[in-house]
Amino acid sequence: MATIVNIRRDVDDKFYRYRMPLLMTKIEGKGNGIKTVVPNMSDVARALSRPPSYPTKFFGCELGAQTSSDEKNDRYIVNGAHDATKLRELLDTFIDKFVLCKACKNPETNLIITKNEDIIRDCKACGERSGVDMRHKLTTFILKNPPKNPKKSKKNKSASDSPTPNNEEANGGAADGEVGAESDDELTKKIKAEAAKLDADTAAIKDEDWSVDTSEAAVKARMQALEGSMANAVINGADDESDEGADNPYSQLKAWAAENREAGPVQVYKKAEELGIEKKHKTAQVLVQALFTEKILTELSTYIPLFVKIVTSEKHQKALLGGIEHFVGVQHPNLIPAVPKILMEFYQADIIEEEVVTQWGTHVSKKYVDKETSKKVRKASEPFLKWLEEADDDSDEDDE
Repeated sequence: MATIVNIRRDVDDKFYRYRMPLLMTKIEGKGNGIKTVVPNMSDVARALSRPPSYPTKFFGCELGAQTSSDEKNDRYIVNGAHDATKLRELLDTFIDKFVLCKACKNPETNLIITKNEDIIRDCKACGERSGVDMRHKLTTFILKNPPKNPKKSKKNKSASDSPTPNNEEANGGAADGEVGAESDDELTKKIKAEAAKLDADTAAIKDEDWSVDTSEAAVKARMQALEGSMANAVINGADDESDEGADNPYSQLKAWAAENREAGPVQVYKKAEELGIEKKHKTAQVLVQALFTEKILTELSTYIPLFVKIVTSEKHQKALLGGIEHFVGVQHPNLIPAVPKILMEFYQADIIEEEVVTQWGTHVSKKYVDKETSKKVRKASEPFLKWLEEADDDSDEDDE
């Protein structure tokens, strides 16, 4: 039977009611492929009311090691050989930073992501809401993988007519199945009302309104109009985010950022927010091209926090990679050999993910630069892509 310990291991009281299994470890593999498996991570995480991927990723952040979380097969891995004592000490640190209430030190807390993408601990024991240290790398992972709140999907229908006070903040990091800050009943009422209006409008339309001119000339005219609209979509992008024109917000941000490189990440974000494009994926592309100079490798540390905040999806990551491609391929061709180091900086900060950068590196595209330049940039990225592949190969061999 697994040993049970107090969640707060500094508490000696044998009647302390918050308990968890003692973290266990198992070393597997050898050489460069050696890794530490935590066989009871899901049990420990369940006791802490946190996804098991959170403490696993925390270990990786603290140890500078890659991690792997496979919830389906209940397998959690930290690359390298790490003894149980060390990981237990790190787990204590994780509990202190991301579980315990700052006021009463009670572990009965939920993580909530606010509209401003801050992470707070909501204590069910004393009601205190305390923030976490947003400078820690784990916060980036949490924002990209928000905690699921099972109570949301099991909400009491009799109480769902009005949203709870916490709904607005909780939905800043909405889990699957959550829609805005509305209850299920409110959403259902809206859908039914809109459907009823649609039925009424449809009934009022006369049959002749649906008639279509099928003559050869009319069909040809419609085809030409369709081709024209498709061409515009290709040129301007599906979301009409072309940065052509001085009045375009992207052009304004690009010009402002280039003139104010020393402003710092907070001011740059505020400018993007002022222009209403802080959440747009193209903002990442524009800022890479505007903020950095030939000294990008020393400048990255200043602006990495900015990209952590604005790059929030796969689409954002692709736009960021496109911006890097244009930056080194067109603006500073002499920096093409530095591509692996640039990619490593963004990867280590959890801004770009392995699958996205691998797909980018193996598919030449004319979206951001000409084809030949695209080939050169991707060719230069090969050492970084090879490093990612070898890291995966080591893990796969040890799993066999």
